[in-house]
Amino acid sequence: MIENLPPCPKCSCEYTYELNALVVCPECGHEWVPTESDAEGGGAAGERVVKDSVGNVLQDGDAVVVVKALKVKGSPSGIKAGTKVRNIRLADGVDGHDIDCKIDGFGAMQLKSSVVKKA
Repeated sequence: MIENLPPCPKCSCEYTYELNALVVCPECGHEWVPTESDAEGGGAAGERVVKDSVGNVLQDGDAVVVVKALKVKGSPSGIKAGTKVRNIRLADGVDGHDIDCKIDGFGAMQLKSSVVKKA
């Protein structure tokens, strides 16, 4: 349950209430799924913050270093810890893989931000 419900985005009514997973406005009848930024009182909608394994904020074009050895399907050798990856792109990947990159010797792949450190 959200303690401070956000006002209605359509009519700005402050008397919203929860109905299962939705927030409902009693004045205009608008229903929506609340986001974390709504519950915190605003913020930039759609802005996603991706952090590396030590808490540094990552951005497109950054260079990162792999902090632990990774196994790669279909490859006899994996990616060694300490491998530097340049020019990353942040993406909405599957299963927590939020970095698109190219690694020398392996090609294009996706990595999780929890296994890299900003260089």
